[in-house]
Amino acid sequence: MFHRLTFSLSLAAMLTLPALAQQSDTQDKSLDVRSSVGDLHVGKDANAHNAGLPLYPGAHPKRDENNDPLNFGVATEGFGLKLVVAKYESDDAPAKVVDFYREKLKKFGKVLECHSQKHGGDVSMNSDDEDSQEAGSQNSKDKNKDRESKQLKCDSDGGPVTELKVGTEDNQHVVAVEPRDSGKGATFALVYVRTRGKQGDI
Repeated sequence: MFHRLTFSLSLAAMLTLPALAQQSDTQDKSLDVRSSVGDLHVGKDANAHNAGLPLYPGAHPKRDENNDPLNFGVATEGFGLKLVVAKYESDDAPAKVVDFYREKLKKFGKVLECHSQKHGGDVSMNSDDEDSQEAGSQNSKDKNKDRESKQLKCDSDGGPVTELKVGTEDNQHVVAVEPRDSGKGATFALVYVRTRGKQGDI
């Protein structure tokens, strides 16, 4: 899940923060780098709280070699990104988990429900900096178009995975729920993504 996204972000961080190459750490620990060009945090310390959501009652972390949690943050003068991915399992039916998080996500805005074949296929992102200060009706139309392009949308027509999305491309919460492979219970991922250009804080 999110392999293509996280690989791109990790590569960008390493290019942006050369001090990363001078750090040594174990796989199970967090990596924190502070340098003159920016700050970086990479760790497996992601959880529901980091994602801004409560943990579904009775759920427990899903742990295997392909499902480590991810808490990633990078902040430079020109770019910032925060990505949290925490994965869990529950003995309850997927529908109960979906109902729980649908209600919890409402505090962030209108909840979009999507159905897809894969667990959390794509997280839409747009980190382009909107710093144009031109006046006039054409500029206003462009800004409205940019604003519309940042609205979240469904990327698939159907499938066994239910994705609940809320927010915009540069500040979003996603909950992806699917039946457990054993046929009993559910697995789900809690995702938080926030990006910025030259302006704003992460």
